[in-house]
Amino acid sequence: MVVRGIILHKMKDWILHHKKNFLLLLIGAIAGYCYWYFVGCESGTCAITSVWYRTTIYGAVMGWLVSDLLFKRTKNKTNED
Repeated sequence: MVVRGIILHKMKDWILHHKKNFLLLLIGAIAGYCYWYFVGCESGTCAITSVWYRTTIYGAVMGWLVSDLLFKRTKNKTNED
């Protein structure tokens, strides 16, 4: 039971530490869904944009990668000062 509590505490700390990343992940997922809804691919031959969940997942991944890039640069600049 103690090990489980420690793991849950570490997971909670990790999630709270990356809350900006999760926010941009959510924004990316919404943007991906909106892209599918408004632009999309009507013929169904497009690999990513033919199905809503692929575009949403792609947007979420892009949101996470952009947030990771942005916040690591900010963290590195803060450490240099």
